[in-house]
Amino acid sequence: MTIAKMYGPALQSLSAAEINFTGGTVRCMLCSASYVPDQDTHRYKSSITNEVSGSGYTARGAALAGKTVTYNTTTNTTTWDANDPTWATTTITQIRFAVFYLDTTVDATSPLISYMDLESNYAPAAQSFTITLPGTGICTFTVS
Repeated sequence: MTIAKMYGPALQSLSAAEINFTGGTVRCMLCSASYVPDQDTHRYKSSITNEVSGSGYTARGAALAGKTVTYNTTTNTTTWDANDPTWATTTITQIRFAVFYLDTTVDATSPLISYMDLESNYAPAAQSFTITLPGTGICTFTVS
């Protein structure tokens, strides 16, 4: 099962009020297998390499719709979730990672939130491509 892994510096960005999940534009950007995620040092979009390109895909990725924040009192977890991002009729030669970030329109100030390793390379050819978000959403915080 694919899960979203949070970038560690996202907590710094959250503490510095750089991330407004429900009020800001959160995007899902697609990257090839050449991207190497670094949970310890990647903080802003400027750290991301190897974004894909192709017909039906716009640079910077798709804006997430239906963003929600929920708290589960039984598990003491807060989950950030959204509708599954979809690209209709796209042709891309290789997709391996989905990267979620708050888009300020400036790469050096657009904080990263999390990423998903899709565990296989995908190459949609003139077809719809959807990232199915896990039940844990794009980010889960646990209080213990």
